[in-house]
Amino acid sequence: MAKLPVSPLALPLPELPAIAGVKLATGEAGIRYKGRTDVLLADFAEGTTVAGVFTKNLCPGAPVTWCREVLGGGLARGLVVNAGNANVFTGAAGVKAVTETAEAAAATLGTTPNRIFLASTGVIGEKLPAERIVAALDGLKAGLAADRFVQAAHAIMTTDTFAKGATRTAEIGGVGVRINGIAKGSGMIAPDMATMLSFIFTDAAIPAPALQDMLAKGVEPTFNSVTIDSDTSTSDTVLLFATAQAGNAPTEDPGELADFRRALHEVMHDLALMVARDGEGAQKLVQITVEGAVSNHSAKRIAMAIANSPLVKTAVAGEDANWGRIVMAVGKAGEPADRDKLAVAVGGVWMAQAGGVVPGYDETPVVAHMKGREIEITVDIGLGEGRAVVWTCDLTHGYIDINGSYRS
Repeated sequence: MAKLPVSPLALPLPELPAIAGVKLATGEAGIRYKGRTDVLLADFAEGTTVAGVFTKNLCPGAPVTWCREVLGGGLARGLVVNAGNANVFTGAAGVKAVTETAEAAAATLGTTPNRIFLASTGVIGEKLPAERIVAALDGLKAGLAADRFVQAAHAIMTTDTFAKGATRTAEIGGVGVRINGIAKGSGMIAPDMATMLSFIFTDAAIPAPALQDMLAKGVEPTFNSVTIDSDTSTSDTVLLFATAQAGNAPTEDPGELADFRRALHEVMHDLALMVARDGEGAQKLVQITVEGAVSNHSAKRIAMAIANSPLVKTAVAGEDANWGRIVMAVGKAGEPADRDKLAVAVGGVWMAQAGGVVPGYDETPVVAHMKGREIEITVDIGLGEGRAVVWTCDLTHGYIDINGSYRS
């Protein structure tokens, strides 16, 4: 498909410093794209621990199944990612492709296949030419270096219009550690665990169980709070690798890991919002806050119903402050709501309260807000203390253009 214009909501890729114990290389395997990198190889120090969370789509890709099976070992030595072909719904051929790739990568890095993690993204239902990835591995090994995070962020893109990365520092037991993350995602985004693909790296020493616990809890207010089109990918994967090179004493104590948990949340939050900013055809970033629900879970379901509503999203695209569509979405969520206690605000201006328009409501500031790039919608259910925040984008003709010709 033709090269897409960069999203007007794009953010610059931050400087991503080297992470001790991580080496990266990218190359052109020619899986689907021509004239661009489409394969990533990561080499991790011996003893690197790993955590992962994956899609809940019941038709997952072969790489997801592979990662689920090897994750129990808690250790990683390598990662191979390809863009252009998702290796999904490919039957025995898909299993063969992941097995051959893992075995070849293990031989390349001097480890065993169960220490190799795999991820693929792209077209569904086409056989992955694993031999092209295998053929590229020697060249990738020769190019491994610590300062390749920017190149890695570009290599995993599909319909993304800009590369996505984030970095933070933290302390564990008085020792400084760093976290870098990269992600790809633009469409087929209603992650029920993560974004389409995200890889996070730290030099901290953290046992796999603690790493898994922090990652699993961290996806809910970040990757699980973003939606582009209500479609949960078959390939959603987030992997967190900890190389133990920073020099901190390994710990599972929640108190000692509090600052790391803070930094990890910030990295995932940054990446999740970049996905929303790069939604296919997006012109506006939309933040939806629901408060006053009977529970946080209920608030989340209501917020997602609003975020996934084509009528709400097209109204945002048309810069129409149509609060009636927001009320409709609240009502269809299937969660407790009382029409006569409901309140709706856009851009901080309350438009409707207690089942009707606010007396003396002036639409002028709301109209001005709707013309901006970042839109804020707030709904007060009026029934309890539950609260949630989710992010989406508007729905434009661009989304149809991109997805109507995705395979051509």
